[in-house]
Amino acid sequence: MAGQRSGQANGEGKENESRLTVLLAFGANLGIAVAKGFAALATGSASMAAETAHSVADTFNELLLLVGLRRSGRPADRRHPLGYGKERYIWTLLVAVAIFGMGALFSFYQGVQTFTGHPPDEESGTLVAFAVLGVAFALEAVSWQQALRQVRAAARAEDLPVIAHIRRTDEPTSVSVLLEDSAALIGVLIAAAALGLHRLTGSAAWDGAGSLLIGVLLTAVALILGRINLNLLTGSQADPRIVADVRARLGGAPEVEWVVDIITVTFGTDRVLACARLDFRDDLTAADIERACVRMAHELRDAHEEIDEVFLEPVPRDDPDLRERVIARYGRTLRQKDSGG
Repeated sequence: MAGQRSGQANGEGKENESRLTVLLAFGANLGIAVAKGFAALATGSASMAAETAHSVADTFNELLLLVGLRRSGRPADRRHPLGYGKERYIWTLLVAVAIFGMGALFSFYQGVQTFTGHPPDEESGTLVAFAVLGVAFALEAVSWQQALRQVRAAARAEDLPVIAHIRRTDEPTSVSVLLEDSAALIGVLIAAAALGLHRLTGSAAWDGAGSLLIGVLLTAVALILGRINLNLLTGSQADPRIVADVRARLGGAPEVEWVVDIITVTFGTDRVLACARLDFRDDLTAADIERACVRMAHELRDAHEEIDEVFLEPVPRDDPDLRERVIARYGRTLRQKDSGG
């Protein structure tokens, strides 16, 4: 029970931290979108228009993330016995779609229009645009630092490098904000460079190129976020270190002769379902096996607060159908003392 209370407290702390990160990003992006919109109208710049669309998309995305945080936190019920944790991944996947649909496509459109249309040779209000970009960069940096701090803290808690944590994370909200803000900071630099080169050379081609580059940047971010959430929605395995420890603990139990099969599935932030098929000693009674299963389930949950549900099934190790399924999944059979991932 103490482990469960600790896990709930840690979960609530992460939820509050994620909510703060998203709210900070929402406030920054809303102000930035308005300022960039005025600058885009004043200058007629394709790069500024692309950056405006970028910030509008980011503002809308923070609302999606907030909805995902709220809805995924609902408790389990009869219709959803494992809870609503995966709903967060759906809303974050919509963020990836919005980044591409609202940001990247509009940026590509503006860039193509600049090259195929008849843009003005000179832009007015360039100094205003530079001032707006400077303020936008400062505000985005504040939001980016908060997101980076949260992601780094989560990576340290898992004893992983930041990049490895991003690849394995089951909490995509802070990662989404970090990627959005990183793209925003780079986008501001691209827009500033495009404006400066347009002003220096008098060629609007630089402005169009800047808009196209922003579109490429946003497409890359959308693809990364889409891949992360697609893996989570299709039921990714738990952290390999958790899987290895679960297998070692089950294989080391005195009642267990063979770990026949083991499956772990992430079904929400810090929520893992662990299922195992075990070959128990033949001299055990049904009551012995029942008590052993209850004990091992408690031990696994106490050892790993992420493990929310445990299902253990007694099976014979020499069942041909089970052997075939395990080999199809892992390429080999599992052994009692096997600690591989």
